Amino acid sequence: MLSVLANIVIGLVTSLLGGGLVWLWERGKRTRRLHRKAGFFGVVPGETCLIVLGSKHHEPGSAHPRDVRSVVELAMLAGELGCQVTVMSSDFRGSNGDRTEFCVGGPLGDANVRSGGHLATYLPGVTIHPYSDRPDSVAYSVGGEQYLFDRGNEEYALVAKFTPAESSRPVILVCGQSSVANQGAIHFLRRAYAEAAAAVESTERYCLVIKVSGIHTYEFHRAELERDVSAAAFARRG
Repeated sequence: MLSVLANIVIGLVTSLLGGGLVWLWERGKRTRRLHRKAGFFGVVPGETCLIVLGSKHHEPGSAHPRDVRSVVELAMLAGELGCQVTVMSSDFRGSNGDRTEFCVGGPLGDANVRSGGHLATYLPGVTIHPYSDRPDSVAYSVGGEQYLFDRGNEEYALVAKFTPAESSRPVILVCGQSSVANQGAIHFLRRAYAEAAAAVESTERYCLVIKVSGIHTYEFHRAELERDVSAAAFARRG
């Protein structure tokens, strides 16, 4: 009888220890994944992130509904990483300081003047062609490649990370050819950041081209990594 009880006790203890070790391993795995994700976006759990939201083209102070949804998705991302958010309009000036900044929207039509400043200062290898009746209207050029704007069919967004000299936290610039491209890029990075992280040489500074295709059918959901253009984007042209 004592032998049977001892075996039962040993079995229970073994099960508890095994379950505890599995729980600790799973918790450690989740923690490591969280830290890798936070590192890719340059945020520190417990701190506050700054989201700078652009306006509609030529309509200062009026945000596109899709860009508002992009902000919601960024806020959800920040929440997953244990961060709070502060949202500002593109009229915001000054340093992001000790807050990781997510700057959403391209500069054309004065939609996001701050993103234009970021591009000019930190991404001199990127050219955004103006609106025109030419085939390269709104196209992005970087590294000898051109990414054309096929509205409602195939569109692109640049996603860049860099840390301004006067700041202790980085800027994540999401610069899409449209609000659909902005939303597609954020949606892609939130669910597939590991793929993007594996494609770049360093997660401290990068510039990626995200392609959003099949928009008539899938809206922003069919987004994928097109190319890492970090070297060309940050290089100053002679």
